[in-house]
Amino acid sequence: MHEAETRYAIDPVTAKTLDTEQLRSHFHIGNLFAEGNIALVYSHYDRLIIGGAVPGDGTLTLDQVPETGTSMFLERREMGVLNIGDTGKVKVGDKSYSLDGGEILYIGMGSGVVEFSGSGRFYILSAPAHRACPTRLIRLEDAKMVPLGSKEQANERVIYQFIHPDVVESCQLVMGYTQLASGSVWNTMPAHTHDRRMEAYLYFDLSDDEKVFHLMGEPSQTRHLVMGNEDAVISPPWSIHSGAGTASYSFCWAMAGDNVDFTDMDMAAMGDLR
Repeated sequence: MHEAETRYAIDPVTAKTLDTEQLRSHFHIGNLFAEGNIALVYSHYDRLIIGGAVPGDGTLTLDQVPETGTSMFLERREMGVLNIGDTGKVKVGDKSYSLDGGEILYIGMGSGVVEFSGSGRFYILSAPAHRACPTRLIRLEDAKMVPLGSKEQANERVIYQFIHPDVVESCQLVMGYTQLASGSVWNTMPAHTHDRRMEAYLYFDLSDDEKVFHLMGEPSQTRHLVMGNEDAVISPPWSIHSGAGTASYSFCWAMAGDNVDFTDMDMAAMGDLR
């Protein structure tokens, strides 16, 4: 049995009054990847669970989490697992999947106990589901690649869409990651919101002395959080979610909410940002 840290939903009026420590306590997530441990954070934004599992020399089992109020973790949930480490294994029920770094496993509702082993560093995202979709391993060559940006704007990048209607069927979880080219540092700018869905980011592929300044808040009330390697952040539906790093980096994005339309965005004009 694993317990999850709970993060309650914060409205935008309250959020703009918070200082740095208070902002971090509500939205920043650190220490997800400790060897021999499964760490979970239960967000009240669309009930998304964000976590990490590093099995090391043993096997880690994810079966029941009290916060869900169900007899099994995946009884009424679906899950996505991204491996940001070396090759590892994820066993779902009686079937095992080998994940290389950069690959994502989609696990459908009702799939049973999940076990982690091998040299992987597994990033976990789970959202409530109302129907079961087939479990599927999505390799990098299976993902939809979307090149965007330019060197001139320091945002040259490739978006890899994994759990996405064009690639894999899911109930409500949408998930993938973005890799910035060398010399590019900006992500998701111009910024947007999507009030129908919350989002979470995991920043990775950073060295210890590199940081990303993650921008959040309403377009007229922006705030920032300083993010290190393998730090995650919760983005409320009313908040922008963009940032700039001291060097290039990668970030995993995931969404849960009313639809799975990746392009459903309310753009924030650059002139309206404050």
